[in-house]
Amino acid sequence: MRDPYEVLGVARGVSQDDLRKAYRKLAKELHPDRNPDNAKAAERFKEVSAAYDILGDAEKRGKYDRGEIDAAGQPRARGFGGGFRGGPGAGAGARGGRGPFGGGDFGFGGFENGGEDIFDEIFGQMRRTRGGAGAGAHAGARANRPMRGADRHFNLKIGFLDAARGCKRRLTMPDSKQLDVTIPAGLADGQQIRLRHQGDAGRNGGEAGDALIEVTVEPHAFFTRQGDDIHLELPVTLDEAVLGAKIAVPTIDGMVAVAVPKSASSGTTLRLKGRGFPLKGGASDQRGDQYVKLKLVLPEKPNSALEKLVEGWVKSNKYDVRAKYTVE
Repeated sequence: MRDPYEVLGVARGVSQDDLRKAYRKLAKELHPDRNPDNAKAAERFKEVSAAYDILGDAEKRGKYDRGEIDAAGQPRARGFGGGFRGGPGAGAGARGGRGPFGGGDFGFGGFENGGEDIFDEIFGQMRRTRGGAGAGAHAGARANRPMRGADRHFNLKIGFLDAARGCKRRLTMPDSKQLDVTIPAGLADGQQIRLRHQGDAGRNGGEAGDALIEVTVEPHAFFTRQGDDIHLELPVTLDEAVLGAKIAVPTIDGMVAVAVPKSASSGTTLRLKGRGFPLKGGASDQRGDQYVKLKLVLPEKPNSALEKLVEGWVKSNKYDVRAKYTVE
């Protein structure tokens, strides 16, 4: 397999955030839904997903950068010549010492995959050199160990209301297999859903990997989310602001009647309790709030009757709203 950094078209020092952006861009371009019957795009999509499976996981990325696993995510055998190459700190301290092999350092750092990998390499070579009958059998046993399949990474876009209410979506895998994905109510943009054992098949009886689905929530035309609360800027007319009124206000549950108080200024904010997103970790009926910020909107076209009315009113009711806005 190719170098995962090369597959994703990024430099080795790239941040995890920029790495994720590069992957999402490629995954969107190559997704089977956008490239039906395109075998080349499907194969490239698999390659990109496999590369992100290594680099998108900080722990796996660290192991790959240190040479502990290969581009397929499999453990690499340690090399030696004048000394073993271990992880950071190998060849010194309590975990390392002087070895008899070429007078070099004998380091034992970086045994994440078990010390047997190193010794199997050394003594397996010695047994093969001597014609040891057990060498082949031991190598065969190692080759037949159960190995977990790789995880698969996917992107899924949903609407704002679907994220608020919860929904079900069907996802098409690179092999054309379809998965039904349940989106829980209250899911936030960028959150990940794990479908166990829906990734690559394991080897030699090992369990399958998982499907990791990163959800992108598309913006709404007038709702915005802040934590578990929903915010909305809502226009009101002059008469509604001056005289007060009951108006219909949109919420994620539908339209509700809300009372606008008399003499409501632009910026007046009304709170609708329990009309926000479900609280994370809370009871099923616990939700955030919705905040409605009123915005006074005058008629689009000049109105002479309104102008005369205001001119007559202001003669005896003039008031200063900018008294505090002065600069010495």
